[in-house]
Amino acid sequence: MKIEKLQFLSNEILDELLKIWEKSVRSSHHFLNEEDIEYFKPLIRNQYFPAVKLYIIRNKVGQITSFMGVSDDMLEMLFVLPEDQGRGYGKALVNYAINQCNILKVDVNEDNRQACQFYFRMGYEIIGRDEFDPTGKPFPILHLQQFKF
Repeated sequence: MKIEKLQFLSNEILDELLKIWEKSVRSSHHFLNEEDIEYFKPLIRNQYFPAVKLYIIRNKVGQITSFMGVSDDMLEMLFVLPEDQGRGYGKALVNYAINQCNILKVDVNEDNRQACQFYFRMGYEIIGRDEFDPTGKPFPILHLQQFKF
C-alpha cells in the first residue's frame, strides 16, 4: 500500500479528510456526544489539519481511506474509515511515522478503548496522563511512547 504525503490542502481534500474523521470518531469515540462532535469539526478542519503534515492511503479506486497527521515529534492524529479498519492501514501509517518520520509519541483518548488497544499492540507504553484534553474538556488523555524501534 502506498502512503502519500499531501502537499496541498484544497477545500475538497479538507472536506474528504473531515468526513473520514467524523465517521471514524462516530464509530470509536462513544464518549463524545453530538455537541462535542460539532464543537470539534471546525477545529479539526480549519486549525488542526493545516497545523500538521498529513499522509494518506488511498483504496483501489483512489478514495482516501485513512490518514495521519504528524508534527515535529508527535503522531497527532490517525483515522481510518470504519469499513476499512482491520486492513492494515493504521499499522502501515504508524510504521511509516516511526520508521520514516522518527515519530515515537502519540496521545490518545483514554476512553477510546479501540485506539488504546491498537497502540498497545503496536508496542506503545503509557508515559503520562492528563485528566483533560488540550481544549480543557473532561476527556482524559494518555501520553504514549514507542520504545521498540
